[in-house]
Amino acid sequence: MTPGQLTQTSLISPYGGQLVNLLVSDDARSELTRYANTLSSVRLTDREVCDLELLATGAFSPLDRFMSEADHQCVLDEMRLNNGYIFPLPIVLTVEDEDNVEVGQDIALRDPQNELLAIMKVEEKYLWNLEEVAQKVFGSLDLRHPLVAEMYRWGKYNISGPLQVLKLPTHFDFKELRLTPAETRARLEQFGHENVVAFQTRNPLHRVHEELTKRATQEKDGVLLLHPVVGMTKPGDVDYFTRVRTYKALAQRYYDQDRILLSLLPLAMRMAGPREAVWHALIRRNYGANHLIVGRDHAGPGKDSQGKPFYGPYDAQDLVESVSEELGVQVVPFRMLVYLPDEDRYEEISRVTEDMRTASISGTQVREEYLRNGRQLPTWFTRPEVAEILAETYPPRHRQGVCVWLTGLHNAGKSTTANVLTMLLQEYGRSVTLLDGDVVRTHFSEGLGFSKEDRDDHVRRMGYVASEIVRHGGVVVCAAVSPYRATRNEVRNMVGKEHYVEIFVDTPLEVCEQRDTKGLYARARRGEVHSFTGIDAPYEAPQHPELHLDTLAHSAEENARKIIGSLIQEGFLKAETIQ
Repeated sequence: MTPGQLTQTSLISPYGGQLVNLLVSDDARSELTRYANTLSSVRLTDREVCDLELLATGAFSPLDRFMSEADHQCVLDEMRLNNGYIFPLPIVLTVEDEDNVEVGQDIALRDPQNELLAIMKVEEKYLWNLEEVAQKVFGSLDLRHPLVAEMYRWGKYNISGPLQVLKLPTHFDFKELRLTPAETRARLEQFGHENVVAFQTRNPLHRVHEELTKRATQEKDGVLLLHPVVGMTKPGDVDYFTRVRTYKALAQRYYDQDRILLSLLPLAMRMAGPREAVWHALIRRNYGANHLIVGRDHAGPGKDSQGKPFYGPYDAQDLVESVSEELGVQVVPFRMLVYLPDEDRYEEISRVTEDMRTASISGTQVREEYLRNGRQLPTWFTRPEVAEILAETYPPRHRQGVCVWLTGLHNAGKSTTANVLTMLLQEYGRSVTLLDGDVVRTHFSEGLGFSKEDRDDHVRRMGYVASEIVRHGGVVVCAAVSPYRATRNEVRNMVGKEHYVEIFVDTPLEVCEQRDTKGLYARARRGEVHSFTGIDAPYEAPQHPELHLDTLAHSAEENARKIIGSLIQEGFLKAETIQ
């Protein structure tokens, strides 16, 4: 059977019975667009744009809008919509008071570039509780969880109401692979198999994943829906352009063309572990799959600030299995496979005997021993095409970007240490950008005050610039008071935790006051300067910084050299310098 031979099959129906479709008709689009251009607008975030696209095309069926208050509360408490259907995660559109959104009005929804996407009739506007959502959905208030940290910059109200989607977000890349649920179902129908095994991935595929997906497809006598996420994934993940290039190479050269469909999913992940795994199963049912491969620590965000995993390795599998019958999607467990070099094949670890020689490479080894050092990955571990693409994208560690973020009170010694560090980094052959908080505020944070909101905006702007420098392989040293933990964790997530080094420049307040030649602390004490960190505004010291510097016991040069030593240890600098 080839994909071109149309055969009537019975793919599993969409969840709820039919796909939601929020796109307006071609006949109505022009008039509604003219009307939308007369309305007040709400600018969506990148996450909300992803959600709108999947609402519009039915990927979230039976959900047909950003959640009402009743649905939102029911999802938090019971993992269900108010009508009883399973739905594990809140899908919300948030606004602030200054957005001037009122119940009863129509508003235009636009993307971050101000492109018109939809009209919403606002039927509800309600407050939501960050701590409640974080605890019930993510099981944690820890700011190392990327979504917990991100939620601090969401609006304090959720709004809900019927949507008329005028157009889907514009995508110029991989157009042939961007299939809606309806288009994906039409393609899958052509294969002539009832069973569809979906593989959720946000990482490059190696030989073990290839073996796993092929075996699962054979066992179920079905079709593999290779369905990588290309919306928002975990900060620091391999970019989707690189990943999709590897998927295309593998799908075209190493899979039976009668048994695989590669399609891209513009999903904004929440890294919510078990609840997210259920969400992935629900979404894949809407795309036509009745099986989902669920891995160890599926959709997990890694470790918390105590160094412990947020979720257990099999929590996701257990939760999906508990609702599998009702949801109509069976779990295919991610089996642990190891390579047998003497037999040149992979085998399940449970079937490996003591006399069998095995070989394996962990994800840490891939990064630290191979990609970091510019070594080619072995062919038994990954296909040559994948290894070549990864090598192009990921140069050796000493040529990768890193952000060194110094935080502490005013006059703690951040700028002095940063200046010395910048000189030493150049000695090691790295190109360095220095972003000093005071200088940055003068050049592109002018107009911001010193309220908590303005301070956070200032830090986020620095973080954005730093993340772009790091993404392009540069070293950036940032010296900023950055008083709030949540915002610093946002920056960590922007940059990617593996390329972010937080340094607490720890100097007692009384010493900072003694060093203050400008007299700002004295003016704050007299009430002449307001919202001054350490006096009448808080400073939240890092709880788990990568480095803790004592400026009383050590000079700025000694502290800078301590940072250099850490960067050498992490591979961002070569230990050898030319004398």
